[in-house]
Amino acid sequence: MSHPESQGGKFLTFFLDEEEYGLEILRVREIIGLLPITAVPRTPGFVRGIVNLRGKVIPVMSLRRKFEMPDVDDTDHTCIIVVQSGESSLGMIVDRVSEVLDIAPTDIVDAPTLGAGLRTEYLLGIGRAQGKIRLLLDIDRVLSEGEQVELQALQSSSAA
Repeated sequence: MSHPESQGGKFLTFFLDEEEYGLEILRVREIIGLLPITAVPRTPGFVRGIVNLRGKVIPVMSLRRKFEMPDVDDTDHTCIIVVQSGESSLGMIVDRVSEVLDIAPTDIVDAPTLGAGLRTEYLLGIGRAQGKIRLLLDIDRVLSEGEQVELQALQSSSAA
């Protein structure tokens, strides 16, 4: 199955553990160091809480938790990538940011089907550049529609 959005282009790459991922650079609003995160009760387990970014409340999620990876202690390299998902801004905590890469459309292949129980619908595809592969995320599919609505509600109620 081919993804029409897999046109190639510039991707911000980052690491979770030793795996390198990429996000379309046009979806990235900014990269910030860790800020104090306020935990919010009764939110999904992958949500670390909210931050106040220049007067705007932004929900922050742990991509490690979302992808069911073990938690690790934050380091000097741990940062928040603020992305635009739908109408909302969302912070994603990653282990470390790598670089901005230009990946040609011919260097992006569809994500493989890995069998029952293994989810790959959140991938735009697999990008090949500089002799390595990167998992290219579709930020709009990382969260289900229900999770997006929940985070928008969290952002709205916290701003009130």
